[in-house]
Amino acid sequence: MNEPAALPETVFVHPSAEVDRGARIGDGTKVWHLAHVRSTAQVGANCVIGRNVYVDANVVVGDLVKIQNNVSVYQGVTIEDEVFVGPCAVFTNDLRPRAQNPDWEITPTTVRRGASIGANATIVCGVEIGEYAMIAAGSVVTKDVKPHQLVAGNPARPLGWVDVKGQVISRDRENPPQDL
Repeated sequence: MNEPAALPETVFVHPSAEVDRGARIGDGTKVWHLAHVRSTAQVGANCVIGRNVYVDANVVVGDLVKIQNNVSVYQGVTIEDEVFVGPCAVFTNDLRPRAQNPDWEITPTTVRRGASIGANATIVCGVEIGEYAMIAAGSVVTKDVKPHQLVAGNPARPLGWVDVKGQVISRDRENPPQDL
């Protein structure tokens, strides 16, 4: 078992959670039941890391992020501030997975500020999810999502545009409103 990390007094780590030594966790963050934060991960301030969440080595999570239960955030993923990741969402980091591959390379994924990812969505590596974008529950994201864009389905397709509060403000699939 790894030696626990030295954390700010304002960080809450449930007794069943594991935060490896070297992990950096910001003030006011809560790490709940059975979560695991690896040694080189960075988690910002005032985040909620839900039950059974895995934050892999070298992952960067911004401030005010909520990662709901049963999410694995693998190496190569960057999550900016104020992002919501719904329960059981999945991130990948390998475009051509094989059990044995000596040439394996991480394919990075970025989730920009304020984006929301619905429950059970799958984010295929190599994409960028734009600021305040909305990924519907159960979607499979295989391409970049524009800022404020609403996408749904398998594969995820544009359905419209949302404001910073997540309200649908246009159902035009191609052209964002001028006031975004």
